[in-house]
Amino acid sequence: MRQEQLKAAQAAMIEWLAHPQELGKAPARIECAGTFDLHELRYYIFKYKESLSSQWMLGVCGGYEEDELEHCGHVYSEMEVYDEADAKERAVAMVEMIRAYWMEQARQAEEAEADGERAGSFAGFVLLADNSWDKEQLVRDLREEWNIDAEEDGDSSEDALVFSVGDKMAAVSLMPAPIPGGEAEACAENNYMWPQAVETARAHQAHIMVAVLGGDDSIIERGKLYTKLLACCCKQKNATGVYTSGVVFEPRFYEGFADMMKEDELPIFNWIWFGLYRGKDGVCGYTYGMDVFGKDEMEVLDADAEPAEVRDFLASLVSYVLACDVTLLDGETIGFSEEDKHAITRSEGAALPEQTTLKITY
Repeated sequence: MRQEQLKAAQAAMIEWLAHPQELGKAPARIECAGTFDLHELRYYIFKYKESLSSQWMLGVCGGYEEDELEHCGHVYSEMEVYDEADAKERAVAMVEMIRAYWMEQARQAEEAEADGERAGSFAGFVLLADNSWDKEQLVRDLREEWNIDAEEDGDSSEDALVFSVGDKMAAVSLMPAPIPGGEAEACAENNYMWPQAVETARAHQAHIMVAVLGGDDSIIERGKLYTKLLACCCKQKNATGVYTSGVVFEPRFYEGFADMMKEDELPIFNWIWFGLYRGKDGVCGYTYGMDVFGKDEMEVLDADAEPAEVRDFLASLVSYVLACDVTLLDGETIGFSEEDKHAITRSEGAALPEQTTLKITY
């Protein structure tokens, strides 16, 4: 048995049980009761006691890749009595339940993208240093910062806040595990403005999932509500990052740009990531997030300009397209004066090869 991995799994199981919505404290006793491999990952079966006089109960923690010490988020217990005769069978069932949930989330996302339904779909995550949140503080912050009354719907629980704003539904949920598959860490590499992004993302232990659903309001109004929710989640004392628009933002950065809405401006830097890189013949830039608003992503290729100038140029285009609900077409030109003309070409993306993007001459 891999001793270091076992120690890490036991520590993770204890942390999960100590959450206020589980045992609310560390178990009085805990022992590893076996291991099993499932879907090429290793899992640890635990039996634990709430108090020294109570019965043993069943828990499971994993999956681990080879000698890795970070699990993939499958930590769970149904607080049921441990029975050696069927402990492994029940532990496997708990893991499969968790996997099924995440696979269904992925399936729905893939179907929505394939059907062109990504437009208007707002969902993102706030990374947490530990598995806790202050739900009452979030409700207060929404009211004080944005005059949003988060009156809960019937589906809410201690780990979730579900409420309506007009005909839109907002859902905020505490997820007691890191985002699976190293997804947050991978996307954190995109943030060239925050050197600690990857390290911070790798260290997160839980996350808050935020989504805005439905409603006949414009996509812009849904996007504003989504940004307000994420910005208020950033005020949680253990918030370490915001994962949205294909990147991980620093919380203070995200909060600061969300305040643009208080000046009646669009929070484009919360919605859209402006990627920059050095091309063969100059500076290149691209947008990521325009598809949520039903618009093509935009690119500038090999510009004879400073990176900040390319970013500001793209930001001006994004503001115009979103504020005026403009659809740019292949073969057209765009400019900010009669003399200022920039040609538009629609073709396979350079920085985003799986998408068709608009190439704007600088």
